[in-house]
Amino acid sequence: MISRVLYLLASSAVASAFPQTQSNTYQTTNGSAVKSGTYVLPMYDPNPVARAAELAHNRADYQYGPSLMGNSSFFLTGTLGDQLVNSEIELWNQDAAPVRAAIRAEATPVLGAIQAAGGINELQDYSLLYEGQWKTANPDGVDPGVLSNYTQDLMFSMERLSNNPFPIRRLHPKKDRLPFVVEEEIVRKLTTLSLADLHAAGRLLVADHSYQARYSTIEGRFNAACTAYFFIDPKSGDLLPLAIKTSPGSGLIYTPLDEDQDWLLAKMMFNVNDLFHGQILHLANSHAVAEIVHEAALRTMSASHPVRAYLDNIMYQAYAIRPVGSQILVNPGGLFDQNFVVSSTGVRQFVADFYPTVAGPFQANYLRRSLMDRGLLDCSYGPKLAHNPFAEDAGAIVDSLREFATSFVNAYYSSSRTISQDPELQAWISEASGAAK
Repeated sequence: MISRVLYLLASSAVASAFPQTQSNTYQTTNGSAVKSGTYVLPMYDPNPVARAAELAHNRADYQYGPSLMGNSSFFLTGTLGDQLVNSEIELWNQDAAPVRAAIRAEATPVLGAIQAAGGINELQDYSLLYEGQWKTANPDGVDPGVLSNYTQDLMFSMERLSNNPFPIRRLHPKKDRLPFVVEEEIVRKLTTLSLADLHAAGRLLVADHSYQARYSTIEGRFNAACTAYFFIDPKSGDLLPLAIKTSPGSGLIYTPLDEDQDWLLAKMMFNVNDLFHGQILHLANSHAVAEIVHEAALRTMSASHPVRAYLDNIMYQAYAIRPVGSQILVNPGGLFDQNFVVSSTGVRQFVADFYPTVAGPFQANYLRRSLMDRGLLDCSYGPKLAHNPFAEDAGAIVDSLREFATSFVNAYYSSSRTISQDPELQAWISEASGAAK
């Protein structure tokens, strides 16, 4: 029972310590101050009648409304829900205002630098957009090495294990079929092994974005809907790209043995698909999942419950994202339609496809379980990945979350029996596992 609570707590994005006691007041989620000395479990609350009235009020006025930005989890509505959402949007806009102002101010010198250089005529000219620019809007600048190493195959493959590790998986020698075939001579030149040998040895990985071919696109733009092979090199142990296949028509297969510009084009087409996947999976896998867990808490817990306080603190400004995104990101003619191949309609199609199958299932997306299920961690049928930066960095964060959540729960609950005696906690777990979808 304790583990169920810990996982629900630790997986809700990021944790920040919330004091067990506040001197005179606590804040409800809608911002109203309520007199109290401590956050208290319901069975120890000295004023159970007032608490019961608050719970009835919460259940009536925090309601599940239609999903936003695609058919994923319910979005918060009701009298209290609307108040919270509007407050979050106002706070978000206040924080976003100076960033927007900096972007507007710094766009003019960026354009001037491009015009002074005669425009963007070659690939390397895109560095004019970034080098020495956006010092206020993006003071940290571009990540070191990106502008100098972007053509390297090792960087391309390692992006799969750092920027967006969720599409890539290792092909199981017995359970998985090869999605496409690459000429034997080419594979041997690149790897010293055949494609079948790489597969049998558990050295072959795939990232498949072919599903994007069925999503609506902006007229005049081309969606390659790529599938890519990567392999663990038998000599160096590095993860390297082997081939990229496009989906439209009969499909073209590109490899590192092609002309440099053709191979670079293939990697760019794949990255366009991968960027779309990463952005919208984040919406469905992080925002939609965390919100619905918290919405269940709003409907079943008093604002003076310590677990509710913990979650309220984590979810600061969270309810601004989907409404603002609906207004400026995935609205017709919005930022997605302006900048991506897949249209805003395609965004909603992706969310509807991925939320119930890939992004929404809770326990299947625990970090270690997800990585292990895809053969990226503790793999029993192939060699260990020499470098696994997302797993290493995110693993440290998850371990810290779990340690904090363990300490937090132990501070309020002396045993599993105490947890089972907490009616609000049990109601939250039941709600989150049932009505909250």
